[in-house]
Amino acid sequence: MANTLYLAEQLIAQPSVTPDDAGCQALIASRLEPLGFACHSLPSGPDSFRVANLWAVFKPNRPQAIVKPGDSAPELIVFAGHTDVVPTGPLDQWASDPFTPSHRNGKLYGRGASDMKTSLAAMVVATEEFLAAHPQPNIAIGFLLTSDEEGPANDGTVKVCEWLTAQGEKLDYCIVGEPTSVERTGDMVKNGRRGTMSGKLTVKGVQGHIAYPHLAKNPIHLLAPALAELTTVAWDQGNAFFPATTWQVSNIHGGTGASNVIPGTVVVDFNFRFSTESTPEGLQQRLAAVLASHGLNPDADYDLQWTIGGRPFLTTPGTLVQAVQQAILDETGITTELSTTGGTSDGRFIAQICPQVIECGPPNATIHKIDEHVAVADIEPLKNIYRRVLENLNAHAVRT
Repeated sequence: MANTLYLAEQLIAQPSVTPDDAGCQALIASRLEPLGFACHSLPSGPDSFRVANLWAVFKPNRPQAIVKPGDSAPELIVFAGHTDVVPTGPLDQWASDPFTPSHRNGKLYGRGASDMKTSLAAMVVATEEFLAAHPQPNIAIGFLLTSDEEGPANDGTVKVCEWLTAQGEKLDYCIVGEPTSVERTGDMVKNGRRGTMSGKLTVKGVQGHIAYPHLAKNPIHLLAPALAELTTVAWDQGNAFFPATTWQVSNIHGGTGASNVIPGTVVVDFNFRFSTESTPEGLQQRLAAVLASHGLNPDADYDLQWTIGGRPFLTTPGTLVQAVQQAILDETGITTELSTTGGTSDGRFIAQICPQVIECGPPNATIHKIDEHVAVADIEPLKNIYRRVLENLNAHAVRT
């Protein structure tokens, strides 16, 4: 059995549903420490939702000949990801136990097979192979892992990034192992992600009998004209890297359940997915202006709570993008597509402290689904892509 496949199976066998790491990070640390990695366990969160975090770093003593004057440290490339998985869903709908790695028709089945334990295994084995070939490389290598990516994400990667900042650790490049491919490993990578911002709008009315509307004030009627306009607003046009910003309603709650009662309030949950052409502050101001244009004023007529889940980030073509593109081309023959589509990832936190962040992983067609799987034929190429990225960055460090 290939080394990468074996480690992927070991990780899948751990029932690490958020926030439980179930020993995955300890297993990874046990592979990294013999290579010379300093491993730091950084748990966070209350006892009722304890999150496991791991920061592991390898910093070589570079040969003096390639150390430039004033250059005190090699560039640091970080592999980032999460050891937690989403719940399995109904067990009787799985063809095999989700935490017993299983093979059928050339595919590896299990919860986390695609999202993202195969990526973690590939990152570890790629690093082992790279350091075996380059015991004293020109780059430093880090691993940033959490068990809180699939959950609230309050005590995971964001906390590690805060800790790294406090330690004065400088990250130069980061590869997040999210499943980004479509048909075949390497056909798509994410060089950015849209921002996400949610709002909870509560429009205030006066409850009353539906037969006496003059004695009440229907908040649904008050909101309706503004809501209709909000669905038609062009918030921006996007740009060469991002599609246009979107605004979508996810829930509307109003009424007592009785057919003869005018409700006292209506609550609307909505979300912006926004490009780098817009800012959270600008979107908030524009939405408030639409409400005002329909006679709705803050405090008197409505309350509005905002939650910024993450700001957009973008890694324009440069050193890391080129290293990843070349690695994929050399390994698979594919000219990869750069994309910023899809949801958010922990890349949004890492991008705040790292100038170049790329997401690269296996196909994502079965993530979070019953019978999640990854093609076995995709596993070794993914490991080789990661190893080639390390080699490309190592060569780049010599040239520069």
